[in-house]
Amino acid sequence: MTTLTKPARTAAFACTLLSSFLLAPSAWSFEPSGKVDCIAPSNPGGGWDFTCRSVGRTLQDLDLVPASVQTINMAGATGGVAFGHVVSKRSDDAQLLVAASTTTAAGLAQGLFPGMSADMVDWVSALGADYGIIAVGASSPYQNLDELLDALREAPNSVTFSGGDSKGSWDHLKLLMVAQKAGVPELRSIKYLPYDGGGEALTQVVGGHVDGFTGDISEARGFIKSGDLRVLAVLSEERLPLDEYSDIPTAREQGIDVVGANWRGFYIPSEISDDAKAYWADALNTVYDSDEWKQVMLDNGLMPFHLSGEAFSKFVADQVASIDQISADVGIAR
Repeated sequence: MTTLTKPARTAAFACTLLSSFLLAPSAWSFEPSGKVDCIAPSNPGGGWDFTCRSVGRTLQDLDLVPASVQTINMAGATGGVAFGHVVSKRSDDAQLLVAASTTTAAGLAQGLFPGMSADMVDWVSALGADYGIIAVGASSPYQNLDELLDALREAPNSVTFSGGDSKGSWDHLKLLMVAQKAGVPELRSIKYLPYDGGGEALTQVVGGHVDGFTGDISEARGFIKSGDLRVLAVLSEERLPLDEYSDIPTAREQGIDVVGANWRGFYIPSEISDDAKAYWADALNTVYDSDEWKQVMLDNGLMPFHLSGEAFSKFVADQVASIDQISADVGIAR
């Protein structure tokens, strides 16, 4: 099951076309002054950290910001700590971007951000889709997805997984969706250990402390290249186009019809001026259309996906509702 539906892809294409007609960021009366903060709601090494640092570099390379973009790591509650910080303390800060993803929508759907809702921030832009993976350490006895799923079917609590988010998060849900399709009984018995970021979760797997990893391809790239991680399945419609990932089989081709796409993008404070909101939307549209960002996507296995403004806000609201239903289907709705 995928949360990037055909209508959403159509809307993304329309927004990409629209972005080419927008004014350049310099045409807005608002422009950032000095340093811009980008909050990554995790510890270094995870997907949100990657989003802040890679987009921040591209904003600088394209001269869309006057100085540096500083990444601030703010882990906790699957993004809830950062979300609450923005809503309560920086709701009018026009010098702030916050990395977000499907995991953010899952946190909202699961009620992990108590008293908060998606409409308390402005969803400014999505800049690509990062696909989920199921992986094990290089020394793991599990050589393929079938062997791993056979072990789970025989004893659901016999395999321990790590992920960069809390129980009930998108990382956890992707694993449960795969297990459900494979006919694993007692999904709640599957052991899942949450960490504050994919980097920490991956370290546990390659160190032999945890059996398996559920996360996204971009955060695992370094361990894949070093040979320390064996990816058993990528949760994409088809194999990823990057040569270094082309030998990784999809779950679909192994008989498990699950697609787990994790969009990567940003929200901004809701109480900044309309002109500031328009500036950031246009700046991030410019990033998405740039050759520099296309290379970042290619190098990290990101697939095309772009929404901004009202279309993105509607997409997030719809996705929160969709993930709420998925959570109910796998038996972990709160």
